[in-house]
Amino acid sequence: MALALYAHPFSSYCQKVLVALYENGTPFEFRNLEDGEHGRQLEALWPMKRFPVLVDGDRTVLEASTIIEYLQLRHPGPVPLLPADPLRAVEVRMLDRFFDNYVSTPQQKVVFDALRGEGDHDAYGVAEARRMLETRYAWLERHLAAGRPWAAGGDFSLADCGAAPFLFYADWTRPIPPQHGRVHAYRARLLARPSFARAVDEARPFRRYFPLGAPDRD
Repeated sequence: MALALYAHPFSSYCQKVLVALYENGTPFEFRNLEDGEHGRQLEALWPMKRFPVLVDGDRTVLEASTIIEYLQLRHPGPVPLLPADPLRAVEVRMLDRFFDNYVSTPQQKVVFDALRGEGDHDAYGVAEARRMLETRYAWLERHLAAGRPWAAGGDFSLADCGAAPFLFYADWTRPIPPQHGRVHAYRARLLARPSFARAVDEARPFRRYFPLGAPDRD
């Protein structure tokens, strides 16, 4: 039975998994959640209705990072997204958490606030989230100063699978300051990576969903 991925093309966390799948040319069925029937199937599998969700036979795997680790274990390809060396793998996981918790979380705070109705906005929380993004950009600029082409060094990894969509949308939400040239260059390398370029192109028809107004670039 083929792998099945319940996902939406415009979701950053779904794009994270798509990058991993495309990196290794892993065959799978894309159960696009624009289709209501796929949404009902997802709810039956996972009542929280959060996505992406991967189904492999009788096994259901939740959460983007876990899905990518599972793919490496059960459906490995030519691009190992976690290094075999345990200490290097720890660094990859640490940076994966950085992009999830410290880039994506504040970025989504701003977006979700924009989706709220009048009277439900959190101006303080949004301002704090924007400040957080600026702090994260500055830290990443210093981190990349060591000459790393990718987040954890010379090899594309799990951390970059998440960095690609999270920095993509974060720059739309709170533009990366021009003085952070290394962060801009890293984001450009991610956009040029064929696996992420494909995910970006597949999401283009849904840019109207971005509540802050998708910029006329990328």
